[in-house]
Amino acid sequence: MEAFSDGVFAIAMTLLVLDLKVPKADALAAPAGLLTALTRQWPTFAAYLTSFATILVMWVNHHKLFNHIRRTDGAFLFLNGLLLLFVTFVPFPTALVSEFLKRPEARTAAALYAGTYVALAIVFNLLWRYASAGMRLIDPRSKPEEVRAITRDYSFGPAFYFAAFLLAFLSVPASLGLCLGLALFFAVTGSTRRTA
Repeated sequence: MEAFSDGVFAIAMTLLVLDLKVPKADALAAPAGLLTALTRQWPTFAAYLTSFATILVMWVNHHKLFNHIRRTDGAFLFLNGLLLLFVTFVPFPTALVSEFLKRPEARTAAALYAGTYVALAIVFNLLWRYASAGMRLIDPRSKPEEVRAITRDYSFGPAFYFAAFLLAFLSVPASLGLCLGLALFFAVTGSTRRTA
């Protein structure tokens, strides 16, 4: 299951790069034309960076969960599949944000973008809580305080991503910045977590 999940994460991360376009040489004007054309694509690069970082952190944390998870069952497999459903969806709102960031529809695109991460955070919590409830699928050698610490850290995700969703209607840059900040937060908390 972990190898299959790795493949899905890898495909989702790879699909993100497809929105980065090489400017056509014939359309460039003046010596600084290429730099200008690349600079105009900054929304695409910003959305790519944020989405790649978020998926990378989810993939790393997914692996860290499996330092504790030692068994699976049907419900767990379906929850993992639901998580992967949203992971593979990430390239779509990423493309929307990069296309509409400088247009009036930016708020809608940013709301869908942050809303996707709300769904991901909820499903990530469901996956972990299902596995850890009563130590159902957890390695008996895992320390209960580590399991509780992971549960506590993950509980912040849905609320903060929901805040990013709400921010999208007030300030698109703040919403996207919060999404990137959360990826960095979970990268730091995930990297300092001791494993079983």
